[in-house]
Amino acid sequence: MGSASKQTNQSNANKPKGGSKQATADRRERIAKLRAEEQRREKRTKIIAFSVAGVLVAATIAGASYIVLDAQHKADQKAAAAKAPIPGVKTWNNLSRNHVTTPVNYPMTPPVGGDHNPVWQTCMGNVYDQPVHNENAVHSLEHGAVWVTYNGKATADDIKTLSDKVKATPYTLMSPYPTESGTITLSAWGTQLVVDSATDPRVNEFFTKYVQGPQTQEPGASCSSGQM
Repeated sequence: MGSASKQTNQSNANKPKGGSKQATADRRERIAKLRAEEQRREKRTKIIAFSVAGVLVAATIAGASYIVLDAQHKADQKAAAAKAPIPGVKTWNNLSRNHVTTPVNYPMTPPVGGDHNPVWQTCMGNVYDQPVHNENAVHSLEHGAVWVTYNGKATADDIKTLSDKVKATPYTLMSPYPTESGTITLSAWGTQLVVDSATDPRVNEFFTKYVQGPQTQEPGASCSSGQM
């Protein structure tokens, strides 16, 4: 009996293990399918990532292009405005530029040039509530500033509008000028415009053209740390 049992066991051991091989094949097939599915997911993820990146890059390029074009458009508009004549502007040529410490009798009111004090009136968007000396303000004009003056006919709204504009604009100054004939006067070196209201569109045109404009006698000269 023992011999027969041993022979039976040996016979079973020598039989092909078909079930085990099938299980291995099935496992390999499942692994292959899982790997294939993972590869498809990775491919979809890469496609989505590249698509999103492409959209972001395109949006960035479009945004940058718009900014550049908008800046160029504004620069072109400013250049065109600077070249365009402004109706009503008066000009004076060949004005002297000597530094003096005595009062100067200017031929126009307010003055737009001529001999002036060695110290300029501080003109970095400064709004003065009292009149300033002509001689100091003229020196500011020499540095490319626009000087805004007004008399008692200017309204509170006019003064507020002009003050806000001056405060936001370096190389400008503003002060009352009771003896001027016009309600509001805008002065640059050798150049002047009189208007009746701060809402006159020529005010903005004057600022655009003459703040550090072509009339500037000393381009780059400081408008800070002067007379206050």
